[in-house]
Amino acid sequence: VQLQASGGGSVQAGGSLRLSCTASGGPFSMYIMGWFRQAPGKEREFVASISWSGVNTNYADSVKGRFTISTDNAKNTVYLQMNSLKPDDTAVYSCNAVSPIGINYWGRGTQVTVSS
Repeated sequence: VQLQASGGGSVQAGGSLRLSCTASGGPFSMYIMGWFRQAPGKEREFVASISWSGVNTNYADSVKGRFTISTDNAKNTVYLQMNSLKPDDTAVYSCNAVSPIGINYWGRGTQVTVSS
C-alpha cells in the first residue's frame, strides 16, 4: 500500500485548503482512512477518519465544524477540506490507512502553514 498526499501550502487565518491522499496497492473497500498532523515540538495527533465507503466519519474536537473528510472511490482518493483555518492548524499533515487486520500505512506528510 502506498499513500501520496498533496495540497498543503501557506494560507492566512480564515482561509481554506484541500488536502488529497491518493492510495495505491489496494483494494481498500474495508480500510479506514485518516489524517493526522504533527506541529513542531508536539506529538502527532488525530484529525479525522473515514470508512472507505464514506459512511462513517470521525473528527477531533478541535476541527469539528471546520474540516470535512471525504472519499472518491473511483479515484482511490481521500480528501480533507479545511475551512476557517487557524494558526494552531499549522502542522505537517499525514495520510493514514488502516487495513482490516489493523496494519497501519503512512504517506509522506504535507506542510500546512496558517499565518495570523
